[in-house]
Amino acid sequence: MSLGSRVCVVVCALALTLGLGAPVRAATSTVLTLTAPAAYADDVTTLTVAATDEPGAPLVGAQLLLERQTGGAWQAVGTVTTGADGTASADLAVSRVAADNVVRATYAGDADHPSAVQEGTLPTAPRAGRVSLSGPKAVVDERSVTLRVLWRTSNGQPVAGDVRIFRRVPGGRWTGYDVVTTGADGRGAVRVTPRTDTRWQARAPRLSWVAADRSGVVRIDNRPPGEPVALPKGAPQPRIKLPAQRRAVGDGAHLSVAPISDAVWAQMVGATWHSGCPVGRSGLRIVRVNYWDYHGYRRRGELVASVDAARPMGEALAEMYRRELPIRAMYRVDRFGWSGRSRGGDDYASMAAGNTSAFNCRDVTGRPGHRSPHSWGRSLDVNTWENPYRSAQGIVPNTWWQPRSHKRVAWRSSSHAVVRLMARHGLRWTYGNGDTQHFDYVGSGGKRLAAGGPEACSQFCD
Repeated sequence: MSLGSRVCVVVCALALTLGLGAPVRAATSTVLTLTAPAAYADDVTTLTVAATDEPGAPLVGAQLLLERQTGGAWQAVGTVTTGADGTASADLAVSRVAADNVVRATYAGDADHPSAVQEGTLPTAPRAGRVSLSGPKAVVDERSVTLRVLWRTSNGQPVAGDVRIFRRVPGGRWTGYDVVTTGADGRGAVRVTPRTDTRWQARAPRLSWVAADRSGVVRIDNRPPGEPVALPKGAPQPRIKLPAQRRAVGDGAHLSVAPISDAVWAQMVGATWHSGCPVGRSGLRIVRVNYWDYHGYRRRGELVASVDAARPMGEALAEMYRRELPIRAMYRVDRFGWSGRSRGGDDYASMAAGNTSAFNCRDVTGRPGHRSPHSWGRSLDVNTWENPYRSAQGIVPNTWWQPRSHKRVAWRSSSHAVVRLMARHGLRWTYGNGDTQHFDYVGSGGKRLAAGGPEACSQFCD
């Protein structure tokens, strides 16, 4: 039963196990009353014990044994003797552990008064809590940083316990991230690896001796590990905005070439593949590779290519990664759905998004009825927004970039770094500035456009 601040609660010896409520008195009773003012943990309070008989007359000279619980066991505090007013007192330190603030007074009794025992709890006044969180203002993507927690009371006493760490990402809500346990010095830390701009906060709970508190918000900006692309002033943005692809996996380019899974094939059928295509599922492979996006972040892209062209294409893209030659996006074309105009995956939409891709069983863009070399999975289009194609109906996907080049993402000469590395992997820049985005896998001999396909096109045939 808790003791209120300076409030006296009377309970007789026979009512000890009842807790709250009026005391149950014996025929000849001894009444013990415990009072104590609320005090902060670690401070000293004065416990006063009053001993009276049932009519309320003080018991003078009564010896009382004082005990308190410590670690779940009763420990003697000392013996006090009541004075002329029937009271005695003792100074006790208030513990931070609520269970250790349970005290009791025992009177052995005499010829006229029976024995009595009374329990109570030293009331604790919670101090104001002060929890703080500190960390760096920025972190390079994929690297870890340390957030540090300091939990103390308003007067500087350290607090040991569990502090919850919350995180918020742009557009999201605060969500629990981790729990940090502070030590005897009130300090704790957690290692985090933010993958976007994040906000962090520490929340300390209310304890029996300290009030709850929240820290200020720590803002950590996520910085790219690579160099962002600096585009020319006035350069138009793609008409179709794609979501950022998932983050890169593994170290380096982490190239993977694998058969087409059931899930991927189900998405391709009816979009980039349909009945009558010159190559089937067994002749195709999915290429997955890490790349640097235009913002300087590592992403994981994928495309589909023929069995013989898949690895050379993947190795060329892996070299682009190693040389930090960025790619705007690398989604499979089936993402853009079927196009009646293309009679295959929507190449117009793919180019309007600046997408890099390979296999797409479709017509030549701008030349209905003429099958594109992409139908064999041996052609690769790279950074299609910055590297336009001169179709029979005009330049697509934009005209702004046609006369312009960029040392990292747009090429108008066979001496450009991308064109030269593609050639090293057997990929020919077949149509030059007529179809700047387009490369064909021709192998080391360099004589074929696509196995089983046309040997050449009378016009540019992206």
